[in-house]
Amino acid sequence: MENLTAGTAGPSVELVQSVLKRLGFYKGEVSGRYDELTVEGVRAFQQDFGLAADGNINHSVWRALLPYINGWSEYIVQEGDTLYKIAERFGTSVTRIEYANPGLNPDIIRIGQKLQVPFGQVVPTNISYTSEILRLNIAALKTIYPFLQIGIMGHSVLGQSIPYIRIGRGERKVFYSGAIHANEWIVTPVLMKFLEDYALAWVNNEEIFGCPAREIYDRTTIYITPMCNPDGVDLATGKTGPGSAIYEHARLIAAGYPAVPFPAGWKANINGVDLNLQFPAGWEQAREIKFSQGITSPAPRDYVGVTPLSEPESIALYNFTKMNNFDLVLAYHTQGQEIYWQFMDYAGEEAYQIGREFSRVSGYLLADVPYASSFAGYKDWFLQEYGRPGYTIEAGIGENPLPISQFDEIYRDNLGILVLGASPSIT
Repeated sequence: MENLTAGTAGPSVELVQSVLKRLGFYKGEVSGRYDELTVEGVRAFQQDFGLAADGNINHSVWRALLPYINGWSEYIVQEGDTLYKIAERFGTSVTRIEYANPGLNPDIIRIGQKLQVPFGQVVPTNISYTSEILRLNIAALKTIYPFLQIGIMGHSVLGQSIPYIRIGRGERKVFYSGAIHANEWIVTPVLMKFLEDYALAWVNNEEIFGCPAREIYDRTTIYITPMCNPDGVDLATGKTGPGSAIYEHARLIAAGYPAVPFPAGWKANINGVDLNLQFPAGWEQAREIKFSQGITSPAPRDYVGVTPLSEPESIALYNFTKMNNFDLVLAYHTQGQEIYWQFMDYAGEEAYQIGREFSRVSGYLLADVPYASSFAGYKDWFLQEYGRPGYTIEAGIGENPLPISQFDEIYRDNLGILVLGASPSIT
Protein backbone atom coordinates (compact mmCIF):
# COMPACT_ATOMS: atom_id res chain seq x y z
CA MET A 1 0.00 0.00 0.00
CA GLU A 2 1.27 3.44 -0.88
CA ASN A 3 2.06 6.25 1.56
CA LEU A 4 -0.73 8.81 1.87
CA THR A 5 -0.60 12.44 2.94
CA ALA A 6 -2.95 15.42 3.09
CA GLY A 7 -4.15 16.40 -0.36
CA THR A 8 -3.99 12.94 -1.90
CA ALA A 9 -7.12 11.22 -3.14
CA GLY A 10 -8.38 7.90 -4.39
CA PRO A 11 -9.62 4.46 -3.31
CA SER A 12 -6.79 3.92 -0.78
CA VAL A 13 -7.94 7.06 1.04
CA GLU A 14 -11.50 5.70 0.98
CA LEU A 15 -10.25 2.49 2.56
CA VAL A 16 -8.50 4.39 5.38
CA GLN A 17 -11.52 6.61 5.98
CA SER A 18 -13.84 3.61 6.05
CA VAL A 19 -11.74 1.72 8.62
CA LEU A 20 -11.15 4.77 10.82
CA LYS A 21 -14.85 5.61 10.73
CA ARG A 22 -15.73 2.08 11.82
CA LEU A 23 -13.23 2.38 14.68
CA GLY A 24 -14.59 5.78 15.75
CA PHE A 25 -11.52 7.87 14.85
CA TYR A 26 -12.94 9.60 11.76
CA LYS A 27 -16.13 11.66 11.75
CA GLY A 28 -16.38 12.68 8.11
CA GLU A 29 -17.75 11.08 4.96
CA VAL A 30 -15.96 8.36 3.01
CA SER A 31 -15.03 10.74 0.22
CA GLY A 32 -11.64 9.54 -0.96
CA ARG A 33 -10.15 13.00 -0.29
CA TYR A 34 -7.40 13.26 2.32
CA ASP A 35 -8.77 16.42 3.94
CA GLU A 36 -8.28 17.95 7.36
CA LEU A 37 -10.88 15.70 8.98
CA THR A 38 -8.97 12.70 7.65
CA VAL A 39 -5.70 14.09 9.01
CA GLU A 40 -7.35 14.49 12.42
CA GLY A 41 -8.69 10.93 12.31
CA VAL A 42 -5.29 9.52 11.37
CA ARG A 43 -3.63 11.48 14.17
CA ALA A 44 -6.15 10.17 16.70
CA PHE A 45 -5.50 6.62 15.52
CA GLN A 46 -1.73 7.12 15.69
CA GLN A 47 -1.92 8.49 19.22
CA ASP A 48 -4.09 5.60 20.37
CA PHE A 49 -1.68 3.05 18.89
CA GLY A 50 1.52 4.69 20.11
CA LEU A 51 2.66 5.91 16.70
CA ALA A 52 4.14 9.26 15.69
CA ALA A 53 1.06 11.46 15.33
CA ASP A 54 1.92 13.31 12.12
CA GLY A 55 -1.37 12.62 10.33
CA ASN A 56 0.29 10.73 7.47
CA ILE A 57 -0.17 7.11 6.42
CA ASN A 58 3.10 5.21 6.16
CA HIS A 59 4.15 1.58 6.51
CA SER A 60 3.78 1.63 10.30
CA VAL A 61 0.24 3.00 10.12
CA TRP A 62 -0.77 0.50 7.45
CA ARG A 63 0.60 -2.30 9.62
CA ALA A 64 -1.49 -1.09 12.56
CA LEU A 65 -4.58 -0.77 10.35
CA LEU A 66 -4.17 -4.14 8.69
CA PRO A 67 -5.99 -6.30 11.28
CA TYR A 68 -9.05 -4.05 10.93
CA ILE A 69 -8.81 -4.17 7.13
CA ASN A 70 -8.38 -7.95 7.12
CA GLY A 71 -10.83 -8.82 9.90
CA TRP A 72 -8.35 -11.02 11.76
CA SER A 73 -5.36 -10.69 14.06
CA GLU A 74 -2.52 -12.92 15.12
CA TYR A 75 -2.63 -13.60 18.85
CA ILE A 76 0.01 -15.13 21.11
CA VAL A 77 -1.52 -17.33 23.80
CA GLN A 78 -0.87 -16.00 27.33
CA GLU A 79 -0.94 -17.72 30.68
CA GLY A 80 -4.50 -18.41 31.79
CA ASP A 81 -5.95 -18.13 28.29
CA THR A 82 -8.69 -20.37 27.01
CA LEU A 83 -10.29 -20.21 23.56
CA TYR A 84 -13.44 -18.91 25.21
CA LYS A 85 -11.55 -16.05 26.86
CA ILE A 86 -9.74 -15.20 23.63
CA ALA A 87 -12.99 -15.24 21.69
CA GLU A 88 -14.63 -13.00 24.29
CA ARG A 89 -11.68 -10.56 24.14
CA PHE A 90 -11.97 -10.20 20.35
CA GLY A 91 -15.76 -10.29 20.15
CA THR A 92 -15.77 -13.47 18.09
CA SER A 93 -16.63 -17.14 18.60
CA VAL A 94 -14.65 -20.23 19.54
CA THR A 95 -16.00 -21.92 16.42
CA ARG A 96 -14.52 -19.25 14.15
CA ILE A 97 -11.14 -19.53 15.87
CA GLU A 98 -11.19 -23.31 15.52
CA TYR A 99 -11.91 -23.21 11.79
CA ALA A 100 -9.26 -20.53 11.20
CA ASN A 101 -6.65 -22.78 12.84
CA PRO A 102 -6.89 -26.26 11.31
CA GLY A 103 -5.60 -29.00 13.59
CA LEU A 104 -6.11 -26.91 16.72
CA ASN A 105 -7.01 -28.91 19.82
CA PRO A 106 -9.44 -26.58 21.64
CA ASP A 107 -8.74 -28.33 24.95
CA ILE A 108 -4.97 -27.91 24.77
CA ILE A 109 -3.55 -24.52 23.85
CA ARG A 110 0.01 -23.66 24.85
CA ILE A 111 1.51 -20.44 26.16
CA GLY A 112 3.31 -18.81 23.24
CA GLN A 113 1.19 -20.57 20.64
CA LYS A 114 0.19 -18.37 17.67
CA LEU A 115 -3.47 -18.25 16.71
CA GLN A 116 -5.25 -16.56 13.82
CA VAL A 117 -8.27 -14.90 15.42
CA PRO A 118 -11.05 -13.74 13.06
CA PHE A 119 -13.13 -10.98 14.57
CA GLY A 120 -14.65 -8.76 11.90
CA GLN A 121 -16.01 -8.30 8.41
CA VAL A 122 -13.49 -8.48 5.60
CA VAL A 123 -15.20 -7.18 2.46
CA PRO A 124 -15.80 -3.40 2.47
CA THR A 125 -19.10 -2.41 0.91
CA ASN A 126 -18.86 1.39 1.03
CA ILE A 127 -15.75 2.18 -1.02
CA SER A 128 -14.43 2.00 -4.59
CA TYR A 129 -13.27 -1.57 -5.01
CA THR A 130 -9.88 -1.94 -6.73
CA SER A 131 -7.73 -4.90 -7.69
CA GLU A 132 -5.49 -4.18 -4.70
CA ILE A 133 -8.40 -4.35 -2.27
CA LEU A 134 -9.55 -7.58 -3.96
CA ARG A 135 -6.16 -9.19 -3.39
CA LEU A 136 -6.14 -8.10 0.26
CA ASN A 137 -9.64 -9.48 0.79
CA ILE A 138 -8.92 -12.81 -0.86
CA ALA A 139 -5.81 -13.32 1.28
CA ALA A 140 -7.74 -12.43 4.44
CA LEU A 141 -10.64 -14.75 3.62
CA LYS A 142 -8.22 -17.58 2.89
CA THR A 143 -6.69 -17.10 6.36
CA ILE A 144 -10.07 -17.01 8.11
CA TYR A 145 -11.58 -19.81 6.01
CA PRO A 146 -8.73 -22.17 5.07
CA PHE A 147 -11.13 -24.46 3.21
CA LEU A 148 -11.33 -21.89 0.40
CA GLN A 149 -9.24 -22.77 -2.64
CA ILE A 150 -7.54 -19.86 -4.39
CA GLY A 151 -6.15 -19.91 -7.92
CA ILE A 152 -5.25 -17.74 -10.90
CA MET A 153 -7.52 -17.85 -13.95
CA GLY A 154 -5.07 -15.89 -16.08
CA HIS A 155 -3.47 -12.47 -16.40
CA SER A 156 -4.46 -9.06 -17.71
CA VAL A 157 -2.80 -6.94 -20.38
CA LEU A 158 -0.64 -5.34 -17.68
CA GLY A 159 0.23 -8.71 -16.15
CA GLN A 160 -2.09 -8.51 -13.17
CA SER A 161 -3.33 -11.86 -11.94
CA ILE A 162 -7.03 -12.62 -12.36
CA PRO A 163 -7.84 -14.68 -9.26
CA TYR A 164 -10.63 -17.13 -8.72
CA ILE A 165 -11.96 -18.66 -5.51
CA ARG A 166 -13.42 -22.15 -5.21
CA ILE A 167 -15.69 -23.23 -2.37
CA GLY A 168 -17.48 -26.55 -1.96
CA ARG A 169 -16.89 -30.18 -2.83
CA GLY A 170 -19.94 -31.19 -4.82
CA GLU A 171 -20.00 -32.73 -8.30
CA ARG A 172 -22.19 -29.94 -9.66
CA LYS A 173 -20.07 -26.96 -10.71
CA VAL A 174 -21.29 -23.38 -11.10
CA PHE A 175 -19.35 -20.26 -12.04
CA TYR A 176 -19.97 -16.64 -11.08
CA SER A 177 -18.00 -13.88 -12.80
CA GLY A 178 -17.98 -10.11 -12.44
CA ALA A 179 -16.45 -6.84 -13.60
CA ILE A 180 -15.65 -7.89 -17.15
CA HIS A 181 -16.68 -4.29 -17.76
CA ALA A 182 -14.47 -1.89 -15.86
CA ASN A 183 -17.03 0.66 -14.71
CA GLU A 184 -19.34 -2.12 -13.48
CA TRP A 185 -16.92 -2.87 -10.62
CA ILE A 186 -19.65 -2.68 -7.95
CA VAL A 187 -20.49 -6.32 -8.72
CA THR A 188 -17.06 -7.38 -7.41
CA PRO A 189 -17.84 -6.60 -3.74
CA VAL A 190 -21.29 -8.16 -4.30
CA LEU A 191 -19.65 -11.47 -5.25
CA MET A 192 -17.04 -11.16 -2.51
CA LYS A 193 -19.60 -10.44 0.20
CA PHE A 194 -21.63 -13.43 -0.93
CA LEU A 195 -18.49 -15.56 -0.63
CA GLU A 196 -17.81 -14.22 2.87
CA ASP A 197 -21.41 -14.67 4.05
CA TYR A 198 -21.60 -18.18 2.62
CA ALA A 199 -18.28 -19.24 4.20
CA LEU A 200 -19.39 -17.91 7.60
CA ALA A 201 -22.75 -19.68 7.29
CA TRP A 202 -20.87 -22.91 6.57
CA VAL A 203 -18.63 -22.49 9.62
CA ASN A 204 -21.62 -21.78 11.84
CA ASN A 205 -23.72 -24.55 10.25
CA GLU A 206 -26.41 -22.02 9.36
CA GLU A 207 -28.67 -21.28 6.43
CA ILE A 208 -28.05 -18.63 3.81
CA PHE A 209 -31.17 -17.31 2.07
CA GLY A 210 -33.09 -20.20 3.61
CA CYS A 211 -30.75 -22.88 2.27
CA PRO A 212 -28.47 -24.96 4.53
CA ALA A 213 -24.93 -23.82 3.70
CA ARG A 214 -23.42 -27.25 4.33
CA GLU A 215 -25.87 -28.96 2.00
CA ILE A 216 -24.87 -26.58 -0.80
CA TYR A 217 -21.20 -27.11 0.04
CA ASP A 218 -21.49 -30.91 -0.12
CA ARG A 219 -23.38 -31.02 -3.41
CA THR A 220 -22.08 -28.00 -5.37
CA THR A 221 -18.68 -26.48 -6.07
CA ILE A 222 -18.83 -22.73 -6.68
CA TYR A 223 -16.11 -20.97 -8.66
CA ILE A 224 -16.01 -17.17 -8.43
CA THR A 225 -13.92 -14.76 -10.52
CA PRO A 226 -14.91 -11.45 -8.92
CA MET A 227 -12.90 -9.16 -11.25
CA CYS A 228 -12.21 -10.26 -14.82
CA ASN A 229 -10.82 -6.87 -15.90
CA PRO A 230 -8.48 -5.59 -13.15
CA ASP A 231 -6.60 -3.06 -15.32
CA GLY A 232 -9.83 -1.45 -16.46
CA VAL A 233 -11.32 -1.44 -12.95
CA ASP A 234 -8.26 0.34 -11.55
CA LEU A 235 -8.66 3.01 -14.23
CA ALA A 236 -12.41 3.43 -13.70
CA THR A 237 -12.12 3.65 -9.90
CA GLY A 238 -9.25 6.17 -9.96
CA LYS A 239 -6.62 3.75 -8.66
CA THR A 240 -4.71 4.37 -11.88
CA GLY A 241 -4.70 8.15 -11.88
CA PRO A 242 -3.56 11.12 -13.97
CA GLY A 243 0.14 11.34 -14.63
CA SER A 244 0.72 7.61 -14.97
CA ALA A 245 1.67 6.21 -18.36
CA ILE A 246 -1.30 3.82 -18.30
CA TYR A 247 -3.75 6.62 -17.60
CA GLU A 248 -2.33 8.74 -20.41
CA HIS A 249 -2.48 5.78 -22.80
CA ALA A 250 -6.15 5.26 -21.98
CA ARG A 251 -6.88 8.99 -22.19
CA LEU A 252 -5.55 9.07 -25.75
CA ILE A 253 -7.84 6.18 -26.69
CA ALA A 254 -10.80 7.93 -25.06
CA ALA A 255 -10.04 11.16 -26.91
CA GLY A 256 -11.23 9.47 -30.11
CA TYR A 257 -14.65 8.97 -28.52
CA PRO A 258 -15.39 12.25 -26.69
CA ALA A 259 -19.04 11.35 -26.09
CA VAL A 260 -17.94 8.75 -23.53
CA PRO A 261 -17.01 10.29 -20.15
CA PHE A 262 -13.45 9.54 -19.10
CA PRO A 263 -12.58 7.64 -17.01
CA ALA A 264 -16.08 7.04 -15.60
CA GLY A 265 -17.38 5.63 -18.89
CA TRP A 266 -14.49 3.23 -19.40
CA LYS A 267 -15.77 -0.36 -19.84
CA ALA A 268 -12.96 -1.88 -21.89
CA ASN A 269 -9.69 -3.52 -20.96
CA ILE A 270 -6.61 -1.31 -21.00
CA ASN A 271 -6.14 -1.98 -24.74
CA GLY A 272 -9.52 -0.41 -25.42
CA VAL A 273 -11.26 -3.71 -26.25
CA ASP A 274 -14.68 -4.56 -24.81
CA LEU A 275 -14.08 -7.98 -23.27
CA ASN A 276 -17.75 -8.96 -23.46
CA LEU A 277 -17.66 -8.61 -27.25
CA GLN A 278 -14.78 -11.04 -27.62
CA PHE A 279 -16.36 -14.47 -27.72
CA PRO A 280 -16.92 -16.68 -30.77
CA ALA A 281 -20.70 -16.51 -30.69
CA GLY A 282 -21.84 -14.20 -33.46
CA TRP A 283 -18.67 -12.11 -33.22
CA GLU A 284 -18.96 -11.08 -36.87
CA GLN A 285 -22.50 -9.78 -36.25
CA ALA A 286 -21.27 -7.87 -33.20
CA ARG A 287 -18.48 -6.35 -35.31
CA GLU A 288 -20.97 -5.30 -37.98
CA ILE A 289 -23.28 -3.70 -35.42
CA LYS A 290 -20.54 -1.83 -33.56
CA PHE A 291 -18.78 -0.68 -36.73
CA SER A 292 -22.11 0.68 -38.01
CA GLN A 293 -22.25 2.69 -34.78
CA GLY A 294 -18.84 4.18 -35.55
CA ILE A 295 -16.82 2.12 -33.06
CA THR A 296 -14.06 0.95 -35.38
CA SER A 297 -10.93 1.32 -33.26
CA PRO A 298 -9.86 0.85 -29.63
CA ALA A 299 -12.37 2.69 -27.48
CA PRO A 300 -13.57 3.10 -23.89
CA ARG A 301 -16.45 0.73 -24.73
CA ASP A 302 -17.97 -1.43 -27.48
CA TYR A 303 -14.89 -2.11 -29.61
CA VAL A 304 -14.88 -5.81 -30.52
CA GLY A 305 -11.14 -6.15 -31.16
CA VAL A 306 -9.40 -7.37 -34.31
CA THR A 307 -10.49 -11.00 -33.80
CA PRO A 308 -12.47 -13.02 -31.27
CA LEU A 309 -10.37 -13.85 -28.21
CA SER A 310 -7.64 -11.35 -29.04
CA GLU A 311 -7.27 -10.21 -25.42
CA PRO A 312 -5.63 -12.08 -22.52
CA GLU A 313 -8.57 -11.54 -20.19
CA SER A 314 -11.14 -13.01 -22.61
CA ILE A 315 -8.79 -15.88 -23.45
CA ALA A 316 -8.43 -16.63 -19.73
CA LEU A 317 -12.20 -16.69 -19.21
CA TYR A 318 -12.68 -18.90 -22.29
CA ASN A 319 -9.99 -21.39 -21.27
CA PHE A 320 -11.12 -21.50 -17.63
CA THR A 321 -14.65 -22.36 -18.72
CA LYS A 322 -13.39 -25.02 -21.14
CA MET A 323 -11.26 -26.56 -18.40
CA ASN A 324 -14.05 -26.77 -15.82
CA ASN A 325 -17.12 -27.66 -17.89
CA PHE A 326 -19.57 -25.73 -15.67
CA ASP A 327 -23.20 -26.74 -15.22
CA LEU A 328 -24.42 -23.14 -14.84
CA VAL A 329 -22.87 -19.67 -15.14
CA LEU A 330 -23.86 -16.23 -13.89
CA ALA A 331 -22.12 -13.27 -15.57
CA TYR A 332 -22.61 -10.18 -13.42
CA HIS A 333 -22.99 -6.73 -14.99
CA THR A 334 -24.77 -3.46 -14.27
CA GLN A 335 -27.36 -2.01 -14.79
CA GLY A 336 -31.08 -2.44 -15.54
CA GLN A 337 -32.41 -4.96 -13.00
CA GLU A 338 -32.81 -7.53 -15.75
CA ILE A 339 -31.83 -11.17 -16.30
CA TYR A 340 -30.83 -12.22 -19.82
CA TRP A 341 -31.22 -15.95 -20.32
CA GLN A 342 -31.33 -16.68 -24.06
CA PHE A 343 -29.05 -16.59 -27.12
CA MET A 344 -30.18 -17.73 -30.57
CA ASP A 345 -32.60 -20.26 -29.01
CA TYR A 346 -29.75 -22.29 -27.46
CA ALA A 347 -31.28 -22.08 -23.97
CA GLY A 348 -33.99 -24.62 -23.29
CA GLU A 349 -36.97 -24.95 -20.98
CA GLU A 350 -34.81 -25.75 -17.94
CA ALA A 351 -32.91 -22.47 -18.37
CA TYR A 352 -36.18 -20.58 -18.66
CA GLN A 353 -37.61 -22.12 -15.50
CA ILE A 354 -34.44 -21.39 -13.52
CA GLY A 355 -34.53 -17.84 -14.87
CA ARG A 356 -38.10 -17.48 -13.62
CA GLU A 357 -36.94 -18.52 -10.14
CA PHE A 358 -34.12 -15.97 -10.28
CA SER A 359 -36.65 -13.34 -11.31
CA ARG A 360 -38.97 -14.29 -8.47
CA VAL A 361 -36.36 -14.03 -5.72
CA SER A 362 -34.75 -10.83 -7.05
CA GLY A 363 -37.62 -8.86 -8.52
CA TYR A 364 -35.56 -8.51 -11.70
CA LEU A 365 -37.22 -8.88 -15.11
CA LEU A 366 -36.45 -12.04 -17.10
CA ALA A 367 -35.82 -10.51 -20.52
CA ASP A 368 -34.37 -10.89 -23.99
CA VAL A 369 -31.15 -9.07 -24.80
CA PRO A 370 -31.56 -5.95 -26.98
CA TYR A 371 -30.50 -6.81 -30.54
CA ALA A 372 -27.57 -4.36 -30.57
CA SER A 373 -26.06 -6.23 -27.61
CA SER A 374 -27.07 -9.72 -28.66
CA PHE A 375 -23.79 -11.21 -29.85
CA ALA A 376 -20.26 -12.20 -28.80
CA GLY A 377 -20.84 -12.06 -25.06
CA TYR A 378 -19.51 -14.62 -22.58
CA LYS A 379 -22.99 -15.86 -21.70
CA ASP A 380 -23.82 -16.13 -25.41
CA TRP A 381 -20.79 -18.31 -26.07
CA PHE A 382 -21.50 -20.49 -23.02
CA LEU A 383 -25.04 -21.18 -24.21
CA GLN A 384 -23.85 -21.89 -27.75
CA GLU A 385 -21.00 -24.13 -26.60
CA TYR A 386 -22.71 -26.09 -23.83
CA GLY A 387 -26.48 -25.59 -24.11
CA ARG A 388 -26.64 -25.30 -20.31
CA PRO A 389 -28.18 -22.52 -18.23
CA GLY A 390 -26.21 -19.30 -18.46
CA TYR A 391 -27.34 -15.83 -17.43
CA THR A 392 -26.28 -12.23 -17.65
CA ILE A 393 -27.44 -10.43 -14.52
CA GLU A 394 -27.80 -6.67 -14.97
CA ALA A 395 -27.72 -5.56 -11.32
CA GLY A 396 -28.88 -2.21 -10.03
CA ILE A 397 -30.46 0.71 -11.83
CA GLY A 398 -29.22 4.06 -13.09
CA GLU A 399 -26.14 5.16 -15.00
CA ASN A 400 -22.81 3.33 -14.84
CA PRO A 401 -20.76 3.44 -12.77
CA LEU A 402 -23.44 2.91 -10.16
CA PRO A 403 -22.74 4.66 -6.85
CA ILE A 404 -21.57 2.45 -4.01
CA SER A 405 -24.60 3.71 -2.07
CA GLN A 406 -26.62 1.18 -4.12
CA PHE A 407 -24.62 -1.72 -2.74
CA ASP A 408 -27.02 -2.82 0.01
CA GLU A 409 -30.01 -2.87 -2.35
CA ILE A 410 -28.10 -4.72 -5.07
CA TYR A 411 -26.82 -7.31 -2.61
CA ARG A 412 -30.25 -7.84 -1.10
CA ASP A 413 -31.80 -8.29 -4.54
CA ASN A 414 -29.13 -10.71 -5.76
CA LEU A 415 -28.43 -12.89 -2.73
CA GLY A 416 -31.27 -15.21 -3.71
CA ILE A 417 -29.91 -15.61 -7.24
CA LEU A 418 -26.41 -16.38 -5.95
CA VAL A 419 -27.68 -18.95 -3.46
CA LEU A 420 -30.24 -20.60 -5.73
CA GLY A 421 -27.71 -20.79 -8.58
CA ALA A 422 -25.68 -23.13 -6.38
CA SER A 423 -28.54 -24.80 -4.55
CA PRO A 424 -29.13 -28.51 -5.24
CA SER A 425 -32.86 -27.74 -5.45
CA ILE A 426 -32.40 -25.69 -8.63
CA THR A 427 -31.65 -28.78 -10.76
